[in-house]
This record gives sequence, structure tokens and C-alpha cells, in this order.
Amino acid sequence: MTKHTRTLGTTGPQVFALGLGCMGMSALYGDTDRAESIATIHAALEAGVTLLDTGDFYGMGHNELLIGEALRTAPAARREQALVSVKFGALRGPDGDWAGYDGRPAAVKNFAAYSLQRLGVDHIDVYRIARLDPDVPIEETVGAIAELIEKGYVRHVGLSEVGAETIRRAAATAPVADLQIEYSLISRGIEESVLGTTRELGIGITAYGVLSRGLISGHFSGDRRLAANDFRAYSPRFQGDNLRHNLGLVEALREIAEQKGVSVAQIAIAWVLSRGEDIVPLVGARTRERLTESLGALDVTLTEADLTSIEAAVPADAAAGDRYPTAMMSHLGSK
Repeated sequence: MTKHTRTLGTTGPQVFALGLGCMGMSALYGDTDRAESIATIHAALEAGVTLLDTGDFYGMGHNELLIGEALRTAPAARREQALVSVKFGALRGPDGDWAGYDGRPAAVKNFAAYSLQRLGVDHIDVYRIARLDPDVPIEETVGAIAELIEKGYVRHVGLSEVGAETIRRAAATAPVADLQIEYSLISRGIEESVLGTTRELGIGITAYGVLSRGLISGHFSGDRRLAANDFRAYSPRFQGDNLRHNLGLVEALREIAEQKGVSVAQIAIAWVLSRGEDIVPLVGARTRERLTESLGALDVTLTEADLTSIEAAVPADAAAGDRYPTAMMSHLGSK
């Protein structure tokens, strides 16, 4: 995979084109298949995907244990090339309920200790708080990660879902390698101020939600019934009139994809790839079949005419509904 690559920070030896988001292998998108999940991670590593993304709260540690098993059972050469990005800080109860975020320095180090054990690694490549803790200055949280770097437990400071002001404050505290944030054809908020800030400061972007949780994958139908443990059953963009409107956007995109002989998912991922070498799409494939389709996006070349057609079919702010339920929107860092 050499068409589109990005180094991790200024000292990272690896380059990567796509990352694999492993959250859906443990939580929030219905039932999972452990054997297929591990096989998908192995297939990703074999294909040259080196970035694996997780969170210590995905399945309350289940996802880290899953990745740890996949790494242990992968060929040594592939295991050594893998980069692991971990989000921390989200507090959850035994029933899966959410209870805020904890960015205190002592908590940062505590979370890291458990993640290292579950993953079975001696260091975490990128460590980031999942959402800004409103009660703890970002300087304190990032400072704690910097201390973990000094001791060899972490390689790079990352951020997640924060705005330009917080990015600047964090970068003034310690070098920040990467910001993970939602970015897709129908979620383009980072273009307002965040993207300009990261580029000014030399911070890369790991774009999650590039298929908007499957909404713009070309595989989601209006009559699909979602399980109670599927996040999308409560997501505004998947409800009623919002869903009908959004699937209309997908059909417009499908026409363009068919003209190029590619899938809707591939053209949506290729659009994110076209946004710049500093942006790496994080694909949430849970099966080898979906992974193979996503990897095909690396072979899609979008011309200026293609990009103009895509923008016309799916203009910025064209989606109906927020990307999270109202109660969750308040946890997104906007500053």
C-alpha cells in the first residue's frame, strides 16, 4: 500500500494508508464473531495495515484483549509492524452505562497500566483521552501522557474529538502526533477550524466514521432492523425521515461509484483519502469481506471532475440529523 501513506509524528518509523478501527468487534454494533474478528485483524496486518485503534472501554476491556490475542497469534514480522492507538478515560458501569470522563493524571497512569496488561505489549504507540474531561485542564492530562512517554510506556501523544483551542493548549504542553476525529462526506465539521489548526501545527488526522457507521457504505437499507445493542438504533441519522433523506444521498453517490466501477464504500473512503496526505481513514471493518472492500479504495483515483460530482451529490451539511444522540453531543469537545 504505497499510494497514500503518512508517518506517525516526526519520528515514527512506520507509514500507513488505512487504519483498522476495532471497536465494532466488541461493542455498539450488535453481536460479534470473535474468530472472524481475529481473522480480520490478521488479514489487515497481512495486507500492510499497521494501525490498530481501540479504546479501553470498548466492551470494558474486551477489545484490548481481542487485539492482544490477535497480535500474539500473528506472524512475528506483522506483529512487530503493528501500531496500537488506545483511547482512555470513559467511565462505565457494569450495565454498560456511561458515567463521564476522567482525565486526572493519576487516572491516566492507572488506565495505561491496565491497557498494557490486556494488550500484552510493553508500550502503547498513541495514547489519547477519548473525550475532554471538563473538570481537568488538558495540560494536566497531556502532561501525564508525556510522563508515560518519558518512562517508555507510550510513544506518542494523541487527542480525540477536541477543537482548535484545546489542540493548541495540548500542543504547547507536549508534542502531539495525531488527532482522532470524525470526518466523512457527511461529517465535515473539522473543515471549519480544526483541520487548519492541525496542519499549522503539523498534527496528523486519523479520521473515524468515514462510512458514517455504515450509513454511506452502500450496504445499509431503509428496512434493516437494528438490535437493541446496536448504537445506530438510537442514532439520529438512522431514524425515520432522517434515514430516508440520508439514504437518498447514498443513492446519488452510488450513481457516481457505478460510473467508475467501484463500490459506494470505496468512493466514500477514497474521498477522505483525497483530502490530504495528513489524513488517514480509520475503517471499521468487522469481517474480511468488508476489509477487502475498504482496501480497494486505495486503488481508486478521483479526478477533479469526480470530486466536483461527489460534492454536488453530497454537499457539505447535507446530512439530516446529528451524528450522536443529544445526550452524547454534550460530551464532544468543541473548543
